[in-house]
Amino acid sequence: MTENVIEIFSSVQGEGPYVGYRQVFLRLEDCNLHCRYCDTEHGTDAHPVCRIQITANQQAFREVPNPLSASVAAGYIADFIKEVPHQAVSITGGEPLLHTEYIVELASLLSTPLLLETNGTLPDQLAQVLPVVDIISMDIKLPGLTGREVWGSHRAFLRLAREKDVYVKIVLAADSLQDELRQAFALIAEESPGISVILQPATPTNGVLAPSPEFLLDAQQEGLKVLANVRIIPQTHVLLGQL
Repeated sequence: MTENVIEIFSSVQGEGPYVGYRQVFLRLEDCNLHCRYCDTEHGTDAHPVCRIQITANQQAFREVPNPLSASVAAGYIADFIKEVPHQAVSITGGEPLLHTEYIVELASLLSTPLLLETNGTLPDQLAQVLPVVDIISMDIKLPGLTGREVWGSHRAFLRLAREKDVYVKIVLAADSLQDELRQAFALIAEESPGISVILQPATPTNGVLAPSPEFLLDAQQEGLKVLANVRIIPQTHVLLGQL
């Protein structure tokens, strides 16, 4: 099994409740959504080479030809883990669940816990990898930032994901709508009210602006009306200058 891999590198997790933990990141290409704030070039077959970090503490890369087999990718990951203990291997994208067979094979070659970073819209594909995933970082996408409604897919996805260590992340922009946010909170409350929910202010990009501090506090207050655990956490790796 081979896939085009955008990059493999070691850094700290910059988002969600595992922020600050050392993780290896493997980024796969392609996505089924087009979020306005996306900062990753993830087009299909757009990466003839994969960037591999040279050492775990050095922000320098070498390039190797794509596609990469799962065993070769696992070897690069193992090299980082030999250098520094890592809490998890984060499979990200793009949307990694477009590559379920690759994830299953890769997981069979790793001993470090697997964290899946996903847009939370592909429940059938989640079912295929659920046995090999340890942590799920699930986005709930507000329609105003994606141009489409995926509430039904999110509900089905969360029903499966709640079997695991899962948290939900909601990216907020300056023009995010309170009605959409309330709908997201209501969906989570109906399916898993005790889950950790992270409100993440958008890092300004592609014309998307960050929400105001007042908007974030109002959003958190709204969420706490129906949910037990709502936190505001920005993209800390950006603040730290990390990959």
